[in-house]
Order: sequence, then C-alpha cells, then structure tokens
Amino acid sequence: MAILTLPELLDMNFANIGENVFISNKASFYNCQKISIGNNVRIDDFCVISAGQGGVHIGNNIHLAVYSSIIGAEAVVISDFANISSRVSIYSSSDDYSGTTMTNPMIPDEFKSVTHAPVHIGRHVIIGSGSIILPNVTLEEGVAIGSLSLVNKDCERFGVYAGIPIKKIKERKMDFLDLEKKYLSSIGNI
Repeated sequence: MAILTLPELLDMNFANIGENVFISNKASFYNCQKISIGNNVRIDDFCVISAGQGGVHIGNNIHLAVYSSIIGAEAVVISDFANISSRVSIYSSSDDYSGTTMTNPMIPDEFKSVTHAPVHIGRHVIIGSGSIILPNVTLEEGVAIGSLSLVNKDCERFGVYAGIPIKKIKERKMDFLDLEKKYLSSIGNI
C-alpha cells in the first residue's frame, strides 16, 4: 500500500490531520474541508469518504480497512479505538425505497424523499466485514457488530450484535479497557 506523504495530505485541505496517519494513495476523499482525522489513523486502499454538511470526524487509533465507505449529508463520528473492517458501509443519508418517490442523486430533491441523520460510532467499537450502518444509528462504547450485519437501530454499550437486521447476541468482555490504560501509559498519554 503506497501511503500519501504529509505534504500531499496537507494539500488536500482536511479540516484536521493528526500525527502518525497512514492513508493509501488509492483511497478517495470528497469535501475534505469537512473531514477531520485524528492521530494514529490508517485508511486502506479503495476506501471512500464523502462528507456532507455534517462532516466526518475520525478519532484517534482508528483503522478503516480496504473498500470501506462513509457517505452522507449528516455527521459521521468514529470515536477513538474503533475498527472498521473491510467492505463496511456507513451511511448518514439514505433514499426512500418504498416506491413513493424517485431515487438517486441525479434526480431533483422535489421528486425524492431522502433520510439524513447522524451516525455515531463509539469508542472501541468493532464492525465486522461487509456490514452496513444506516442513518440515525448510535453504536455505544465497546459494541461489536458481526460480519455481514445490517445495523438499523442503536446498539447498547458492550453488546455483541449480528444479523439482518441486527439482534443482540451477548455481552462483550471489557478486558480491552485495561489494555487501553496500559497502552496510553506506555506512550505517555496518561
């Protein structure tokens, strides 16, 4: 994976770009002035981040794996230590699929009914490969989403969810919270 250099990243005019950022030169970004990227972030090949008016806010110690996408008009927040696996799609906008209106961005707004709502991905959330996150969803701290899941509702802290649509399967262990403290202490952040 070829990584964009710091001068290349600065030329893109991101709202914020942190330190120790590794972004593939094969990733695509739209409306960069609405995209904020924290420290220790890796964004792999073929990821697409298209920020709307609400922006995309990526915290610290984040990985966006190959072919992931973040798209929509409203805010998308990805909190510290989150992991977005390959082919995950996060939407803060979605067309009406009922058939009562037309769809797609090439149709004027008066003929469509698009839902725009923020998405919040909490600290230490992990989203499995191929999952889809729809608008108006909050994944609270420590949530784990199984691969190939459709997330159409909020998920409670430290829950493990999977399915189409998602259902809570069990509670997630919280050992990683102690490891977070050790990690932050080791790098002098405590």
